[in-house]
Amino acid sequence: MKKLNAKELGIGALAGLTAALLVYGALRQPFLAIVFISASALPILIVGLGWGNIAVATAVVAAGIFGIVIGPLPFALTAIVLAAVPAWLSHLASLARPASELGGPDHLMAWYPLSDIMLHLCAVASIAIVAAGVLMGYGPDLIGKTIAFNLELLNDQQQQALDAASIEKLKTILLYAVPFAWGMCWVSAVFAAYYFATRIVVASGRSQRPREDIPSALRMNRNAIFVFLAAIVAIFFGGVLGLVAAAVLGAFGAGFIVSGFASLHYRTRGKDWRLPVLILCYLVCFFVTLPLFIVLVLGLYDTRKAISLTPNKNADTPKQDTKI
Repeated sequence: MKKLNAKELGIGALAGLTAALLVYGALRQPFLAIVFISASALPILIVGLGWGNIAVATAVVAAGIFGIVIGPLPFALTAIVLAAVPAWLSHLASLARPASELGGPDHLMAWYPLSDIMLHLCAVASIAIVAAGVLMGYGPDLIGKTIAFNLELLNDQQQQALDAASIEKLKTILLYAVPFAWGMCWVSAVFAAYYFATRIVVASGRSQRPREDIPSALRMNRNAIFVFLAAIVAIFFGGVLGLVAAAVLGAFGAGFIVSGFASLHYRTRGKDWRLPVLILCYLVCFFVTLPLFIVLVLGLYDTRKAISLTPNKNADTPKQDTKI
């Protein structure tokens, strides 16, 4: 068993405190909530990728303790969940085994595939969103109360109110759009934090995992397609099953869109028109939905698993990164 190191514990506690403060900031500034929540994953990932499992476990515990001290129990649970998800991703990213177990050379180590890390992120995000919805009592009643509250504000401002049919239609759309949007935003935000955390840890020299070429390595696991298609079918049943399917659809849809962009970067390499086309693609996807659907299809089409390899500690060969 690894001996506890006071420095690692201190760094982990500091990272947990930072993450909890950012989650608290998200509650105080709802308009910047997505920014604060995205940023809260960064210190956890940096500690997990750079200092290991004990430090990142300390960070999760510290985030929970800080949440209990300054807020009610739901806030503490939220802080723990938001810290636990990136902590789990950093643990997966630190896993490696001899490449010979996968049919590779004896002198190399195989690292946990990025496609499987993304699969775990989508699955954990879906579970967390469903759990949060249960705790909040999310459903038609909550959406109805939220819409009624906003309509009262519009009436106070003497703006034109919606008719009953429009209100019911709006309720139905929002009921499924909210968990879908949560899934899309959370997966995209946490993966962005993972990207920046790996760059920071590699630059600091503390990373054991080799720096990966994201455009060539990031694809969704093929099994994710079946989950995505099952969610599309399930959402038409409506009810609780439809709400769960909306969260799954958003989370896995974000995974396929991110991998679709990675595939787009990889396929345009070496082209003279690459930079303007990529800039135009990002701008159009930001404002219009249809091009984003094309990127989603590209992510669904291009699924595979790439494994990063590095020489093991006893190898005499020079250090290099390889894919199989």
